[in-house]
Amino acid sequence: MSYFNVRVYGLLINAENQVLISDEQSGGKLFSKFPGGGLELGEGLVDALKREFMEECNAEIEVLGHLYTTDFYEQSSFNDSQILSIYYLVKEVYPLNLSFKTIAFDFDEGTSQSFRWIGLDELKTDNVTFKTDKTAVELLLKQYEL
Repeated sequence: MSYFNVRVYGLLINAENQVLISDEQSGGKLFSKFPGGGLELGEGLVDALKREFMEECNAEIEVLGHLYTTDFYEQSSFNDSQILSIYYLVKEVYPLNLSFKTIAFDFDEGTSQSFRWIGLDELKTDNVTFKTDKTAVELLLKQYEL
């Protein structure tokens, strides 16, 4: 059975013009993406994004604006669903209290997620795994005209 899988992601850019990347391991796969995740039934997009940032980053965020919504067919890498991803530009309400890494997939023991900053002047589509995220990177870089 095919179904839609609605995902919502936040591109958080800090004062040093770096964007937050989440490196994760799930379903036997390693991938890099923006913080965020799946919309739950009965939940709005912004509420889902705020919940995901609390769950993943223990961070309260403010949504600044919409960046991109998937406009092509994307099959999930994990199941039979069709992915629909919505990307927002966000900012933290309080400084992030996370352990930031400099190397991808540098997980602390017992975890399957780590975070790192990538400067917008160094950001490339290869820094993220999924096609929708790669498109969001392209649009972000066009917006910042770097």
